[in-house]
Amino acid sequence: MEIIKADVLGYCFGVRRAVEKAEQALSINSGKPVYSLGPLIHNKTTLNRLSSDGMKTAESISDIPDGSSVLIRAHGVPPQVISELERKNCAIIDATCPRVKASQKIAEKNRNNRIVFTGDAEHGEVRGIAGYGGENFHLIQNLKDAENLVSGSDSGSFEKTVLFSQTTFSGIEFEKIRQVISSRFQDLEVLNTICPATKERQEALLELCSKVEGVIVIGGKQSANTIRLYQAARANCTRAVHIENASEIPDEFFLLKKIGITAGASTPDELINEVCEVLNVRSSC
Repeated sequence: MEIIKADVLGYCFGVRRAVEKAEQALSINSGKPVYSLGPLIHNKTTLNRLSSDGMKTAESISDIPDGSSVLIRAHGVPPQVISELERKNCAIIDATCPRVKASQKIAEKNRNNRIVFTGDAEHGEVRGIAGYGGENFHLIQNLKDAENLVSGSDSGSFEKTVLFSQTTFSGIEFEKIRQVISSRFQDLEVLNTICPATKERQEALLELCSKVEGVIVIGGKQSANTIRLYQAARANCTRAVHIENASEIPDEFFLLKKIGITAGASTPDELINEVCEVLNVRSSC
């Protein structure tokens, strides 16, 4: 069996930075818990390791005791959350991805303009950025939403319309939406905020698909960028599977001669290596 890894896979800069900040905070706190508001990243293996070192995942601010150390995950949070944590005298460790932080600043700067933002309503990054955008923030999740906005909006008294995106949004979908929005709002300013890491992973995957009989996509089942990788793999390769760890590798993959490996931006190196090792061992038996 030949195992071929995608040229770009695994941790992105923002996720690696957040994990490192968490590890540093846990080390400095010397056994005292560090809270993360929501899962730090979409990977159970990493979360379990950090949990064993003292990190606690809080579902809401009310779950965090006053005066605690709180790590803001890479997705970021709305400004109201920061204000509430400050009122609770919490020590805030900001691990917001710099690219997400840049989008928050764009939203805040354009509060008095019409903001059109493409993304997933349920994603933490989107909720955080929306909090900076105010009343003129319009979330577009798909092409139909864009068409509805165009047909239902008047030009208003805005100086301009600003279009930008969730960092992990599909570049192809963003371009389709841009065309619809630009047909209605002539004062449109388009800002490319899609993270290059997302595009690089997609491009590396497409190249990989042409070389292998099947592709294994490693990453959390709730990870947006991993899900998109799997969808692309399924569309461009005869066999594709999305797994969280090596125990989920389907039996049929052990019979293939050439297997491609890619992984989402929240997938640590050790999980990727484990999958490769299991494939090598089982195929040689």
